Amino acid sequence: MCGILGVSNSLIGNMGSSIELENSFRKSFDASLSLLDHRGPDASGVEAFPDTGVYLGHTRLAIQDLSSSGAQPMMSQDKKIAITFNGEIYNFPALKISLIDLGYVFASNTDTEVIIYLYAEFGLDCLTMLNGIFALAIFDKEKNNVIIARDGLGVKPLYYFHDKSSFVFSSEIKAIEKLLLNKRLTLDKSNLNRYLTFQWCPGEGTPFNEIKKHNPGEALVIKNGKVIDRKIFFQLPIVGPTKKVGKVKVRDVIAELDVNLRKAVHDQMLSDAPVGAFLSGGLDSTSIVAFAKEIDPTITCFTIDSQNSSNDGMADDLPYARAAAKFLNVPLEVVTVDPDSLVKNLEKMVWMLDEPLGDPAPLNVLYISELAKKNGMKVLLSGAGGDDIFTGYRRHQAVMYDNKFQMLPKCILSGLEQVTGKLDKRVTVFRRLAKLFNGASLIGDMRIINYFKWIDQQSLSSLFTADFRQEIANDLAEQPMLDFLKTAHSDSTALDRILALEQRFFTTDHNLIYTDKMSMATGVEVRVPLLAKNLVEFAASIPDNMKQKGREGKWIFKKTMEPYLPKEIIYRPKTGFGAPLRDWLKVELSDYVADLLGHSSLAARGLFDSERVRRLVVSNNAGKIDASYTIFSLMCIEIWCRQHLDLAPTAANPSLRGVKQ
Repeated sequence: MCGILGVSNSLIGNMGSSIELENSFRKSFDASLSLLDHRGPDASGVEAFPDTGVYLGHTRLAIQDLSSSGAQPMMSQDKKIAITFNGEIYNFPALKISLIDLGYVFASNTDTEVIIYLYAEFGLDCLTMLNGIFALAIFDKEKNNVIIARDGLGVKPLYYFHDKSSFVFSSEIKAIEKLLLNKRLTLDKSNLNRYLTFQWCPGEGTPFNEIKKHNPGEALVIKNGKVIDRKIFFQLPIVGPTKKVGKVKVRDVIAELDVNLRKAVHDQMLSDAPVGAFLSGGLDSTSIVAFAKEIDPTITCFTIDSQNSSNDGMADDLPYARAAAKFLNVPLEVVTVDPDSLVKNLEKMVWMLDEPLGDPAPLNVLYISELAKKNGMKVLLSGAGGDDIFTGYRRHQAVMYDNKFQMLPKCILSGLEQVTGKLDKRVTVFRRLAKLFNGASLIGDMRIINYFKWIDQQSLSSLFTADFRQEIANDLAEQPMLDFLKTAHSDSTALDRILALEQRFFTTDHNLIYTDKMSMATGVEVRVPLLAKNLVEFAASIPDNMKQKGREGKWIFKKTMEPYLPKEIIYRPKTGFGAPLRDWLKVELSDYVADLLGHSSLAARGLFDSERVRRLVVSNNAGKIDASYTIFSLMCIEIWCRQHLDLAPTAANPSLRGVKQ
């Protein structure tokens, strides 16, 4: 797991023999690469090809082949191919054997070198052979092409900027910003609207118009700074015809799921560095530890005491984590967080994320990763993804009942929405009822997408200044999700469609972004076995009623794990990987809210109406509305703006100069 940075620039290639210009650019490139040192604390390197305008940079976290033989950027032995690679390829030993049979000779025991010779042999088709998580760039000197690619689920981040003459890519936005100090970047108001609507931005958008997220499962071919080709090498199962079987036996599904789960976990134990695991005491993380223990009986586990409150509707993880560790007989390390830790690290969280994700959960990853690092871990296994392929969120239960709701007259649905919308949101059950019936009169894909929203567009737009409202008047926050669902096969069910949205957007653009960024902030790699390709594809073939069985989510997963885990763990109350934000915002964080969202701050920013925001905070505190996460999103956006729009680059905060709104 590492950090990558690269450039393909026709102007640099035309510098000719200007050593002074080359040295100046190299200095800027090195400074930008240094912003990724946290991702690769073990080593760093650059391969420069000034005559073609291509520069590849890498910061290394040594996981496979810890020797200097694994240093990157790596060149093929004939010097025709170069690569900078972030990730892990779990099937690389088998691929390496196949390449040796074809006559290739290796100088290291790395997956990186395997990718080089797979490309040499198979070209872009090699990407379909990779079982793993990755963001990479390959420079083919003979063709003068740079190929960038990102794994099919988007586990590893990859961003890019391009204009008429240059293409810049990196694991993190901040490195691109640093390299573009002489470029004018502009704030994308439509994407700010999406961050506030969902807490994250679906699709390729970022806060900047000019910087994009690279699509998962896609490769771009770049020559002289221009994109000349695009190849999709992985698509989610919903794009093709369903493979579900009508009368499949439960015991057969359980048996096959058992095999796929075990394979996914065992594959991802591959490492020359120590491997640990998250352990919340929930089904997902405990199942992973149970299978990981078959490879490493004393695997060290890590959990968090976030001092959850019942008002946030979350069960306390810690007792379950301790019970799971005791049952599995594995060591458990615990880190405690409180409101002070949130205040202290919120700005760091936003800076490391690159994007203003409106969720405090990333800090839990940071704290656990810091603890793991202190305990000598370089790799952690995470339970992320179980809810996204097997069901598990309340919205999955709700979508199964939508057909029955839609049989009611629209006037009744609208009435239910209005009545539940007026309930006291300080009471968990009332808050959930309001969420269930919000947008009850919507139909089809708009109804499904509505389950992902934290605020409706009308209420959100009322918080914007008049200029902001006018600028995004013709935009739909849902558009990337609607466009994606157009590619879904005609036989897909509502549950298929909502799970596909989880996998393509909520997981990729939210959970995986923060899991990667916050763990790599400490130099720790996180792997996600439940999002292994074999599991994603097999889960898509399981009938709906075996995933969501009445009110029971993950039913088939739970039945599969009954021989391995106690029922108190398997059937424990559902909890989120977060903090009691609703309580903290009203008491412990109230002064911080006032600072970030006060009149002087918002008036100077010019994005939000300070009086409307003040009323939002007052209504939320009184329980009239549930706007805690919208308020937190506003706070994160203001912090992001202060870091990226206001401050000049410094060693402590190398933000962007001269950004225009």
